[in-house]
Formats: sequence, structure tokens, C-alpha cells
Amino acid sequence: MDVKDSNGTLLSEGDSVSVIKDLKVKGGSGIIKRGTVVKNIKLTDSEEEIEGRVEKTHMVLKTCFLKKM
Repeated sequence: MDVKDSNGTLLSEGDSVSVIKDLKVKGGSGIIKRGTVVKNIKLTDSEEEIEGRVEKTHMVLKTCFLKKM
């Protein structure tokens, strides 16, 4: 399974990515700001999602809002 970021670059376990757009957090009142870095990502069963820690919170993020660093 090939997981790609918004630019089409392949992502792999342990990569660092940055957020390209301000994102509202579902189920919370926070916002993930553009440029936030997510380090040491983990791939999921879906090609369109990754797991990572953002501001000490474990989250699942869509790859269409991320770019590899």
C-alpha cells in the first residue's frame, strides 16, 4: 500500500510531516495551525490516513492536509 502526502510524495513509518492548512479538531475546541510538525508518524490500514501526536494528543490525520518534511 502506497501512502502519499498532498504533493504525491511517498510517506513511510517514522517520517515527519507538516500541516498545510488550519484544521478544526473534531470532538474538541482546538485548532491545529498551519505549519504544525507531526514527528514519527505511523501508517494506518487506510491509504488516506496516518496516526501521530499533535500537541501531546494522539490523532488520526488525513494525508491530503499534510506534506513531508
